[in-house]
Amino acid sequence: MISWTELLTFDPLYFRSTRYSSFASGPVVVWNATSQCNLDCSHCYFDAVPARDPDELSTEEAKGLIEDLAGLRVPALLFSGGEPLLREDIFELALFAKEKGLKTALSTNGTLIGEETAKKIKEAGFSYVGISLDGRAEPNDAFRRTKGAFSKTLEGIKNCKDTGLRTGIRFTLTRFNLAELPHIFDIAREEDVDRLCIYHLVYSGRGSSLKDEDVSREKRRQTLDLIWQKTLDFKKDNLKTEVLTVDNHADGVWIYLKLKKDDPQRSEIVLDLLTIQGGNGSGAKIACVDNHGRVYPDQFWRAHPLGNARQDRFSAIWQNRENGFLNDLRNRRAFLKGRCGRCAHLDICNGNFRARAESASGDMWAEDPACYLTEEEIN
Repeated sequence: MISWTELLTFDPLYFRSTRYSSFASGPVVVWNATSQCNLDCSHCYFDAVPARDPDELSTEEAKGLIEDLAGLRVPALLFSGGEPLLREDIFELALFAKEKGLKTALSTNGTLIGEETAKKIKEAGFSYVGISLDGRAEPNDAFRRTKGAFSKTLEGIKNCKDTGLRTGIRFTLTRFNLAELPHIFDIAREEDVDRLCIYHLVYSGRGSSLKDEDVSREKRRQTLDLIWQKTLDFKKDNLKTEVLTVDNHADGVWIYLKLKKDDPQRSEIVLDLLTIQGGNGSGAKIACVDNHGRVYPDQFWRAHPLGNARQDRFSAIWQNRENGFLNDLRNRRAFLKGRCGRCAHLDICNGNFRARAESASGDMWAEDPACYLTEEEIN
């Protein structure tokens, strides 16, 4: 996750990077609380389904997981799905996590958030609500294969904002909805959301079928120019919306190289910040637990389960020094191949998404196909 707002608009004379210098002992954890969903999105990384899975973690099992995560001092627990609001005990579990001292966030499609539900979300202690939206009404509903989804999602955003919840829009870039991005910026402005997160597609779940329809390198670079200008426009107009891009750490390199030409003083501080963040953190700074308790290095990479929190504590799985796969992932530079292997910017990117590389080529150490940097830039 890269904050364009922060990198492009801070004052170099007064900016401090101390908040990046210390990390909690555990990773940010994405919990797919349920595989059930009321929508049928084309790019769903979890391949969610309409019916509830009776074998998902029980309330008591989920509380055991949460208690273990609190003991590990994870910096945040993200309740995701499927659609997590379809889980009947979701507010009970969120309150339990809050009581244990965990910072919690909610990832939702927003269509189920009426006024009363928004109040319950706030009362349950969620610090942030990320709501998915992939364009204006017609393209969004086509992408999510549900007529009327757009209007319900927009209503959910409004209800969260009216309740005083920190609320953001989550937009996933694909060839099908690329032209919708300027309109998403307009919606973010109109609704005065706290965040606009622009996600690069990762080929996982139903999203695997879209890998041949991903955005081209040329179009992706044009999109970054748009994000750059829109971020500066937000700042100029004194809007509080933070603009971020997610799931492609080549973005950090692109920002740094552009600033190096246009604003050398700022670029050196940006380089320091990006280096401290360290790029992709799959298997190190982020983890995922699915609705059955299976543990993964991130929410997209299901090919390499690390263990099951039903049989072993998450903390034990995560801290197992004998897990060769995790050790290799945490020390990946020696294994990276192709453009990633010879890139000069691994301190910023760390080889990007291994899930995307493996999905595209069958080799987890191959170059990430979503990297759009030129040969000159990576050298």
